[in-house]
Amino acid sequence: MKKQKTGCQTMDYTAELSFFCKILHNFRISSQIFSKNQPPEKPLDLGLRDFLYLQEEYERLFCAPWDSMQPNTVYTVQDAFLCNYIFLLLPETDVPTVLVAGPYMTQDVPRATLMELAERRNIPPHIFSQIEKYYSNIPVIAQEDTVDVLFFSLGETLWGDMDKFTAQNIRNGFSEEPLPQTAERIQKRSDDTLLAIQMLEMRYETESRLLQAVSQGMTHKAEQLLVGASKSALEMRTPDALRNSKNYCIIMNTLLRKAAEHGAVPPYYIDSVSSAFAKRIERAQSAEEISALQREMVHTYCHLVKKHSAKQYSPLVQKVLTVMDSDLTADLSLRHLAALLNVNASYLSALFKKETDKTVTEFVTAKRMEHAAYLLRTTKLQIQTVAQHCGIYDVNYFTKMFKKFSGKTPREFRESVL
Repeated sequence: MKKQKTGCQTMDYTAELSFFCKILHNFRISSQIFSKNQPPEKPLDLGLRDFLYLQEEYERLFCAPWDSMQPNTVYTVQDAFLCNYIFLLLPETDVPTVLVAGPYMTQDVPRATLMELAERRNIPPHIFSQIEKYYSNIPVIAQEDTVDVLFFSLGETLWGDMDKFTAQNIRNGFSEEPLPQTAERIQKRSDDTLLAIQMLEMRYETESRLLQAVSQGMTHKAEQLLVGASKSALEMRTPDALRNSKNYCIIMNTLLRKAAEHGAVPPYYIDSVSSAFAKRIERAQSAEEISALQREMVHTYCHLVKKHSAKQYSPLVQKVLTVMDSDLTADLSLRHLAALLNVNASYLSALFKKETDKTVTEFVTAKRMEHAAYLLRTTKLQIQTVAQHCGIYDVNYFTKMFKKFSGKTPREFRESVL
């Protein structure tokens, strides 16, 4: 890509263009840069017209404009399938080169509207589920001018000023009726199609990126990816929309649990969170409540990874931590842990101290006191019972240890919290 001249200043916009495409990617909007001599790597409409035998329409929409596109112009096109695309010729390139972004929509399309659209285009009911899956993967940008603002900003970067480029909108500029022979071929189309496979691959890619973000505790990235994952994966498997939402939320809870496990969070922490969410999912009364619950789930599992991940520890120390977290009332002495894991006690002691900067006894005591503080804050259990839940059966010793830990006796601590 050549450098663009703006007055006396020369600017290479390759980095800015790359950054812009990354922004589109985070909005889940596909973008491709290609030249007239080198076609795009994948169909610009994600394979919809190939699936519907509308290759002629694909040519008119994505290939013919080469001859009519003007420089310094941002074209916004809405096709007959209610999908939006943005085209622009990039300046100062060796051969004519275009940036195309899309498809995206500015609002969710109701199922009834999709059915009516399919009827107008002679799309038979037996493949309608494939059309639904296609739309479930199209990003929806609720604020219609968001993408326009992005591209106008790009236009200022490429051409130097708002006055130096124009914008054109083309709405529904293509026929809504397929040719008769096209309709006949669609009628014979099997439900087992390439389009369905492609949509599944897009869904799994989004889910995979979401789970990877959770396993790394990247809350902001995971919450951004959640929108695309939940929208594309929600299938109407029952007539009950709320039940469908709950079913997917249950699946999401399981996937997020596995992501936290990959993030090396001990099962002890994951089990309680997973069980609590499972109960709340079934008690949910609306799709809005389920949506809010999904966001909370992502945030909570990311927090678990950031707070409790044991990735920095060796496999042996991770096992020790898992044993500790699983039951604080058990015998957690160095000798017992070494015997349980079939390792030398001296070796385990040295390794544990090296990796955690605490002895096994110090680490266990801290764990038990943290748990005691939690129970004192959240329950009305007697002090002796709290001590027993922490694996300490001498209440006087427990009181002494807790005061050393918090600066207050258990009773004083509880009163201060209340």
